[in-house]
Amino acid sequence: MSPLVFPHAGHAALRRHRVHLPGHVYLVTATTRARHPFFGEFAPTCAAARRHLDADVCRDSRVLAWVLMPDHGHWLVQVGDGDHLASIMNRIKSATARAYNEQRGRTGALWARAYHEHLLRGDDDVKGAARYLVANPVRAGLVKRVGDYPFWDAVWIGDRSERAVGAP
Repeated sequence: MSPLVFPHAGHAALRRHRVHLPGHVYLVTATTRARHPFFGEFAPTCAAARRHLDADVCRDSRVLAWVLMPDHGHWLVQVGDGDHLASIMNRIKSATARAYNEQRGRTGALWARAYHEHLLRGDDDVKGAARYLVANPVRAGLVKRVGDYPFWDAVWIGDRSERAVGAP
């Protein structure tokens, strides 16, 4: 028996047949390039974090919750009617990288090309997934309480437009 041959091996082949359903919520994880801890520096991470609030990044989709860890990020994304998860992630990664690079005075890629997504099904608790996502800094030992970590947000927390993203 011959081995299976995939004509388009790699991350692109894995994404080729993905279906992203409008209105559905996905838990997404992406790593930085070579797992470098870019988001360990306060000022450029603040600049990157603020981009999550930009309407041009979300368009008709919604970022329900997010957290930037030193070498990766997590997002809870609800796909809009005219959008695709790959496009949303491209906009998020591009916008955060541009803001970070501008603040840091650097050029080049910030994010690894791939990402992992998990579709939350009807019986999954979206708020529970958000709590799990924003508690990552506590589980990683970066802080003792979620509120002590500056680089996260969730739609269920007050008026997001007035929240100082990046402020402890």
